[in-house]
Amino acid sequence: MVHLLSHMLILDVQEHLDDQYLFIVQLQSKFQESCPSIKNILLLDSEGKRVAVKYYSEDWPTNSAKESFEKAVFTKTQKTNARTEAEIAMFENTIVVYKFVQDLHFFVTGGDNENELILSTVLQGFFDAVGILLRGNVDKKEALENLDLILLCLDEIVDGGIVLETDSNVIASKVASHSIDAGAPLSEQTISQALATAREHLARSLLK
Repeated sequence: MVHLLSHMLILDVQEHLDDQYLFIVQLQSKFQESCPSIKNILLLDSEGKRVAVKYYSEDWPTNSAKESFEKAVFTKTQKTNARTEAEIAMFENTIVVYKFVQDLHFFVTGGDNENELILSTVLQGFFDAVGILLRGNVDKKEALENLDLILLCLDEIVDGGIVLETDSNVIASKVASHSIDAGAPLSEQTISQALATAREHLARSLLK
């Protein structure tokens, strides 16, 4: 009798745990569905070649597919004037938000049901953070020389397609601190200038 009751109690507990697990999975799924999802962030040069890219979607399963997409997006947008402010295009059921500076082309993409304003905010955060970290010298040469900073920048902005941070000052400060902690091959002047610029931008934003 005791053994039977014990067995029934174990089954009841197991069923309760299974229900809790199912609830957590459903909750996580709903949370992910409600969060803005980024498909990829691209930084290309003026010829459409890669400088730094991050993909968060399985829509492009191979490197060849990724490169084809990058080439197609570049071709579609290269003749537009996206230097003063960001522009938006629709391409292959994907919203593409983009902005150019010097010989660099910045892109952020999301599904056709994503909020364009959020995608634009992510793009601007990335664009401004790169400007801070490169001390205003935003071009391909400077970007390649500081590629580690740009890749860290992407990691601070998006994780697994979920937006983490869009404030350029916060992003730049975190990237600079990571560089110091990791002992990256960057001069102390470069890091201090990046932090000083971030503080200056933050001070200006607080005074607005």
